[in-house]
Amino acid sequence: MTTDTPGTSTRSRTPFGQPVGEAVPGWQGATPLPDVTLTGHRVRVEPLETDRHGDSLHAALGEAGTAPGDAAEARWTYLGGVPYRDRHGFDAWLAERTDSRDPRFHAIVERASGRALGVAAYLNIVPEQGSIEVGHLHFSPRLQRTPAATEAMALMMRHAFALGYRRYEWKCDALNAPSRRAAERLGFRFEGVFRQHRVVAGRNRDTAWFSILDGEWPALEAILQRWLSPDNFDAEGRQRSSLSALTARPSALD
Repeated sequence: MTTDTPGTSTRSRTPFGQPVGEAVPGWQGATPLPDVTLTGHRVRVEPLETDRHGDSLHAALGEAGTAPGDAAEARWTYLGGVPYRDRHGFDAWLAERTDSRDPRFHAIVERASGRALGVAAYLNIVPEQGSIEVGHLHFSPRLQRTPAATEAMALMMRHAFALGYRRYEWKCDALNAPSRRAAERLGFRFEGVFRQHRVVAGRNRDTAWFSILDGEWPALEAILQRWLSPDNFDAEGRQRSSLSALTARPSALD
């Protein structure tokens, strides 16, 4: 006996009556990820370079913020802990990430100052299936919770979908509440939790999965553009409309 699974696409059936996913006409895969700089109004997202970004990233990632739990070391908790002890160790860590092709690391550079204030990566890059993930996010206090950080994420999304990727993923430790809130604020849809998915720093990690699909991107892109518009911020830089409110409406992304 064959039954449909709730939440799956079952618009077609085989001659045997089995439900199957809808056809993807002409699918030849997405374009392999090129090394390009993505430029917005507030930030550039640049392929990571040890010599170019090392000094500013070392300073930025070592800064302590003013928010509770925003000690520099605390920001590494869900990334497996601080991976270096001194500048020599940092340079070795950064060089390894500069050379990596998957994950493909990028520096988030503030245009006004030219300083790299954070890192982000594309990973699990599978052009033949049209799937790509964003992760390894580490934002300095100066970048966290700012329009610049949101713009960096929007630039990376736009680039991936322009290359033909069908699925854009976000995964995080299921206990990492700030990361889960960030994903939902940015318009990712929660898909569930993979229990006992990994062991990180000797501890169990259940992983929360989120995604954006290519069919959802046009509406989400319009929302992000609206939120990032200078008209959405007053003279003090305070937002007039909340991005969380805009992306929380179920109909907004359909």
